[in-house]
Amino acid sequence: MIPFVKDITFEYGACDQVSPLIRRVVANNPGPFTFLGTGTYIIGKGQVAVIDPGPDLPEHLEAILAATAGETITDILITHHHSDHSPLAGPLKARTGARIHGCPPSRIGAADGIVVEADEDESFRPEIVIRGGEIIRGPGWTLEAVATPGHTLNHICYALHEENSLFSGDHIMGWSTTVVSPPGGDMTAYMDSLQKVADRKFDTLWPTHGPPITEVAPFITAYAAHRRGREAQFLACVDKGVGRIAEMVPELYAAVDRRLHPAAANSLLGHAIDLVRRGVLTCDGEPGPASTYRRP
Repeated sequence: MIPFVKDITFEYGACDQVSPLIRRVVANNPGPFTFLGTGTYIIGKGQVAVIDPGPDLPEHLEAILAATAGETITDILITHHHSDHSPLAGPLKARTGARIHGCPPSRIGAADGIVVEADEDESFRPEIVIRGGEIIRGPGWTLEAVATPGHTLNHICYALHEENSLFSGDHIMGWSTTVVSPPGGDMTAYMDSLQKVADRKFDTLWPTHGPPITEVAPFITAYAAHRRGREAQFLACVDKGVGRIAEMVPELYAAVDRRLHPAAANSLLGHAIDLVRRGVLTCDGEPGPASTYRRP
């Protein structure tokens, strides 16, 4: 079982000091993929960075500006290009002149006819392209870009060296598992990225949605075990003759909000692609949502 953490105290639009170097403002955009809303992080004092400014909500823009009144926003850092993370970067830059950092989308578009996540911000094009390993500094703070493809192929986390913490975007969330949805998501890359984060031994993870994760090692272990458990369930379905994803979802996700079943189906597709890639399963042609999977 994943030891989910869901308790968080906040008011929409208010700025909370959540660690010595970190403040958080939560946008009023709750939903099945955003939990209680997008948590925008402000790093440092005086000259600051903003991580994931969030959806294009005028009131959230004003809340960020109010939280940084008398300070200078020098850098805007984006974890990935979904519409609950990046759209406000442009308006925030227009008001502050800050530089926008991020990894451009390598592929745009969801699986045919399936809505699996928040919409993509198709206009997202960072001024400063990062791929992982880059350092962004300000007075008293140091952020390192950590490439974590999987949820999206352009997902970037940011490590705050001074607090040995990681802004994990949607890569690891305390309140829920992460959607890994082809073609924009990749399960093989996701599992590799989970291990990369585990190897860094961070003290705290700050997801964009929900509260921080402070028991990092056991949480990531459980997160990875959950994915391997889904993989085992997928294989069990195949072994009993249920080889199509549409037939698996009602059984494997019976306890999950039905609004999330399309995302669940595409998450299973992510597992299928990974299993075929590894030679564990086969299907006719390229793996797809309507394919029939079987053992080789």
